[in-house]
Amino acid sequence: MRKTVAILSKPDKRELYEVAPQVVRWLNERGHAVVADRQTAAYMPGAKVRAVAREKLAMAKPEFAIVLGGDGTMLAAARSLAKAHIPILGVNLGSLGFLTEVALEELYPTLEATMAGHGVRETRAMLHCEARRGGKTIARHDLLNDAVVNKTELARIADFDVYIDDQFVSNYKADGLIVSTPTGSTAYSLAAGGPILLPDVDAVVLTPISPHALTNRPLVVPDDAEIAIVVRSAEGSAYLSIDGQLGERLRDNDRIVCRRSKFHVELLKLRSRTMFDVLRAKLKWGER
Repeated sequence: MRKTVAILSKPDKRELYEVAPQVVRWLNERGHAVVADRQTAAYMPGAKVRAVAREKLAMAKPEFAIVLGGDGTMLAAARSLAKAHIPILGVNLGSLGFLTEVALEELYPTLEATMAGHGVRETRAMLHCEARRGGKTIARHDLLNDAVVNKTELARIADFDVYIDDQFVSNYKADGLIVSTPTGSTAYSLAAGGPILLPDVDAVVLTPISPHALTNRPLVVPDDAEIAIVVRSAEGSAYLSIDGQLGERLRDNDRIVCRRSKFHVELLKLRSRTMFDVLRAKLKWGER
């Protein structure tokens, strides 16, 4: 039985007209069937590929998935594929790319190493977050980067109570709060002044966004802790954002509860780069 490989991509990337058909041809020549989301399949008319809705890619039971794009595309793929335990090979067609570390020129060597069982597999932790209202769960998400509770009105400071393992921490008056994984520590949390965590650190970061009190600093807690954020803002002035891509409008007394997810993301690479290698490359830290 032929093994299947899935392909996802970021739309509106001109390179896809050349890259995507080449990848499909390369896989077909090695006996692999290819399934792609409909947006990606549109870039390769005539190629031997089965097109399905992105949310149904996992049902094709691919051996692994190739993501052509940037970190945003990787985040969407991770949420879609992690529950089916499908590894992801992220190919960087963007500019920054903390997650899509594989450069385009490394694509085929990485594929060869992966298929030969010689590639590197790196596990990334996820968070599970729920929005609760009146004792009922109104939304639940497993995410790779972060959950952000922030205000929706520019002129107002939002008001949140924070609990960790049911212990009251503080009332935060701020533009918002970020709950991030180690992977997400280099995203919005970093821009808001949070610390950088190595990907294998068993921790979660709580980072306030522009807090009213300068003594409200980022907080690092064990990843087996449960973080609860209670909205105390005026009605309709707060919003929950998941990986910067999904969202939920919040009301007074809504409770956001985050804890370590039972799922994880497995990233495929050609070779193991340390986080320090990535930081030097992406953040332009100095070389020796």
